[in-house]
Amino acid sequence: MSDPVDPRLQTRATKLFGCRYPIVQTGMGWVANSKLTAATSSAGGLGILASAPMTFEQMVQAIDEIRSATDAPFGVNMRTDALDIDKRVDYVIKAKVPVASFAQAPGEKIVKKLKDAGIVVMPTIGARRHAEKVAAWGVDAVIAQGQEGGGHTGFVPTTILVPQVLDAVDIPVLAAGGIFDGRGLAGQLAVGASGVAMGTRFLMTKDSWVADVAKERYLQATVTDTVVTRAIDGAPQRVIRTPLIDRLEKAKFLALPKAAANALRFRKMTGTSFASLLKEGLAMKKAQDLSWAQMAMAANAPMMTKAAIVDGHLEVGILPTGQGVGAIDDLPTCQELIDRIVAQAIEQFDRLCGPH
Repeated sequence: MSDPVDPRLQTRATKLFGCRYPIVQTGMGWVANSKLTAATSSAGGLGILASAPMTFEQMVQAIDEIRSATDAPFGVNMRTDALDIDKRVDYVIKAKVPVASFAQAPGEKIVKKLKDAGIVVMPTIGARRHAEKVAAWGVDAVIAQGQEGGGHTGFVPTTILVPQVLDAVDIPVLAAGGIFDGRGLAGQLAVGASGVAMGTRFLMTKDSWVADVAKERYLQATVTDTVVTRAIDGAPQRVIRTPLIDRLEKAKFLALPKAAANALRFRKMTGTSFASLLKEGLAMKKAQDLSWAQMAMAANAPMMTKAAIVDGHLEVGILPTGQGVGAIDDLPTCQELIDRIVAQAIEQFDRLCGPH
């Protein structure tokens, strides 16, 4: 039988998700596979599977793998502009996945469909107005990701965004962006958040399948080694600054021929078929109102990320990360990490208020 959880760590989020601790591992593309998701949930947090870069069949298999590894609650992150989003949503409902997560606004129709089936809906937002919009649709919780967050991110720092969102909506708010330890968890709970969501900290664990050479690069990074760029797919992304990113930044998408040539060059390096590249690009162009030049690069961006963090080809790939990467210097297991975060948070509570 598990030890009782400190009541100061029992929040609206833990009750909503059914997990022990208010700690969420975000659905990072190419990183949050079935192993990392199951390891996080087994350790008492809420693991979220990143289904966006998976085929439908791969998503189904990954959900089965998670269920075989743990009976703890977990989530599945989906991309709302996926060509088969309706099919994916239907399967998440059929499989009774506890939580559906979205990096983009899921739309009122999808929210209603999932909620009617008893699935918890939790999108990630980067501005107060976005939180108000999705809350009006009936979502159950939001992840408020501040500017310090990795991958696609907004422009408002976490310390400003989270209080704004808390003032705007009456649903559980998970704070994200620059959070990497128990002090961050305690601080966000003190502000009023119902928990924290972390990506980079879980990427840098033994349970993450990120290539060893990429993990080593992350360990070497400092808090000033990241940059927010639109040069990858037209939307702001925080990544580790590399010679590749510098080259893309200088190009600025001013010329379609140059962008197309780059996309085809990366396609060859990453092994993406031209048909897949074109199909992905056209979907992104329509959903994100990209220029043709931006589309040419955006279509191959997911494979460029895979090239770096999964295959270890740092010279041709992208390394998404939060600014907190510079404060992380080890690779624990998910169990070790969550146990440490919980102990640190309780230590902070005791220091401020005395033992419970």
